[in-house]
Amino acid sequence: MATFKVVITDYEYKSLSIEKDVLNQLDVEFVTAQCRTEEEVIAAAEDADGILNQYAPITEKVIQRLKHCKIISRYGVGVNTIDLNAATNRGIIVGNCTDYCVDEVADHALALLLASARKVTLLNSYVKQGTWDYKKSIPIYRLRGRVLGLVGFGKIPQNLSLKAKALGLHILACDPFVSEEAASPYGVQLVDLQTLCRESDFISVHAPLTEGDRGLIGKEQFHAMKPEAVVINTSRASLIDEAELIDALQASRIAGAALDVLEQEPILPGNPLLEMEQVILNPHVAWYSEESEKELKQKVAQNIVDVLSGYYPVYLANPEVKSTVRLMEQPK
Repeated sequence: MATFKVVITDYEYKSLSIEKDVLNQLDVEFVTAQCRTEEEVIAAAEDADGILNQYAPITEKVIQRLKHCKIISRYGVGVNTIDLNAATNRGIIVGNCTDYCVDEVADHALALLLASARKVTLLNSYVKQGTWDYKKSIPIYRLRGRVLGLVGFGKIPQNLSLKAKALGLHILACDPFVSEEAASPYGVQLVDLQTLCRESDFISVHAPLTEGDRGLIGKEQFHAMKPEAVVINTSRASLIDEAELIDALQASRIAGAALDVLEQEPILPGNPLLEMEQVILNPHVAWYSEESEKELKQKVAQNIVDVLSGYYPVYLANPEVKSTVRLMEQPK
């Protein structure tokens, strides 16, 4: 009988060989499932020592039923599938991976910005329909000298800011947790959200999702934007009030949107965004490259190995748990 049991609640990857290779550092029974409900998670993971999680709900109800769990590690930066407070109260460490796709998401946001600015996907569609006419793109504005507003200024928007500055964009950022001193090396001007919305030609959303930030970009913000503004989201869909976004687009209060994330994924067939030629839609792909997927798998599995070996993980999403769970720090 194996020393530890690790359960993966759900996954959408073709192979789990990377996770298995990492977990094989220990004597582990590795169990896979495709859970969609609380009851399915409980049935699969009730007696697990460690859990790997993608989208399945790890709610307070689930956490209360976990008998031996020491670590829940989630594929990704966000941990919105997991009740952090409930896990912390039960002395369960929650791990994630905060740095596996910094370049990928920054590059994708920039790609969406450029595609919107030069109307690449719109013109591609017209040409494939038999229309060869540059005037279908009017108006296009010169990129140099335009303003990019970054909502949030963590690792990804910092990375994006350096790339965007090389194109001649002026960068604004809104982040209450970032100081002028921290922003200064990037040549970024910190402003409040309304100023950012009012002055930016492109608004790229990169804030983490908290309950207080749901609908952060809503009616008031859309009314403040320029009519030529384009909203880009490669972060969390709920940061933007989708109904207000649709209303702003339909009323031509803003010029367009480029969205890698949506409130309902996959997008529902009747969503008005599907019919808007000024909107670019992608299937939540900004995080992806062959390299980033491999890195993510290795790091979230290593979180479990670390904890089951008696160490705090490198990626600790609920540091408050240290007050009740005594483990060793990572060796320097």
